[in-house]
Amino acid sequence: MFVLDSHCDTPSQIFRLRDMTLDNDHSHVDFPKLRRGGIDGAFWALYVPADMSSEAGEEYAYKMLGSVMSVLESNPDKAALTLSPEQALANKAAGLFSVFLALENGSPIGGSLDKLHDFYDAGIRYMTLSHSANNLICDSCASDVRKWNGLSPFGREVVEHMNRLGMMIDVSHISDESFYDVLECSRAPVVASHSCCRALAGHPRNMTDDMIRALAAAGGVIQINFFPVFLDGGFGKILDGSGIGEHGEAIEQEFIACPSDTGRRAAWYGVLDELDALERPSYKRIADHIDHVVSLVGIDHVGLGSDFDGIAVTPRGMEDASCFPVIFDELRRRGYSEPDVEKIAGANFLRVFSEVRRLSGSSCSGSVR
Repeated sequence: MFVLDSHCDTPSQIFRLRDMTLDNDHSHVDFPKLRRGGIDGAFWALYVPADMSSEAGEEYAYKMLGSVMSVLESNPDKAALTLSPEQALANKAAGLFSVFLALENGSPIGGSLDKLHDFYDAGIRYMTLSHSANNLICDSCASDVRKWNGLSPFGREVVEHMNRLGMMIDVSHISDESFYDVLECSRAPVVASHSCCRALAGHPRNMTDDMIRALAAAGGVIQINFFPVFLDGGFGKILDGSGIGEHGEAIEQEFIACPSDTGRRAAWYGVLDELDALERPSYKRIADHIDHVVSLVGIDHVGLGSDFDGIAVTPRGMEDASCFPVIFDELRRRGYSEPDVEKIAGANFLRVFSEVRRLSGSSCSGSVR
């Protein structure tokens, strides 16, 4: 069984001076935790905040990429940059953790398909089209105002070019209209790398039943996010009532501005402790969302995209990457067979990855530029 986490924001934390070789306090992902959790590979997302300009975002993304590459170069016995499912399976056989790369938010490419190609050449194997604001590609689910009412004209070019490159299209964070435009334009299956079910938690970041059906009909996969707000609407009310929100965000921004400051780091860890003390939904809620997807579209279209290192609070019992096995034990308890668990653990996502690569370039000749 290949265990894959299709989305975590670990590059941001490496950029904030995390030592990946240590079993760090207050961290979701490091090499010791990954090993204990039996995770064979993960997509490490280069997350670019929506308030950055395209130019600043591009620079920031490449700086994070440099930090990741430094970690891999320093730990060749532990992990390797991975560009394909076949390479991932070979890494597992060799005892290496597979680091896939993703770009979370397409704004760093600006209006340039050449920059998209450059990110692919640098190792990016999926791109989340937008984040918390509209950009030149499409509208975000977080924006009250719709700029494009879906994909922009440039966004349609981006989808076509990603298909030709063999880069997966990630529809997490984009508006519902953008989602349907992507399905209309893409000739390859698409992924929701870290999303949940709106029927179980009515957040706009989550996917409706109709969206999940459409995603599956096109051969795609939804990877369930571990953020308690997306898992259970009741937790959102608890979080709002806690008063942690604004003051915690301010403390986090101070830490991000100077991660080497031990006082700022301690203050941020204090916020994380406050969040952990809240009444959180159980990890079993992750299995509830898996159950819901399976009831809608079957076993072949769901997996796990934790959003670790990008979320400040986790479900109870799923505090970090070392806890991954409890999900599989819960699924077995609910009657899932071993082949079913293997599909959810990673095989479904790797199948889509392989299909996107197979279809790339199939209807064009010459360079994709």
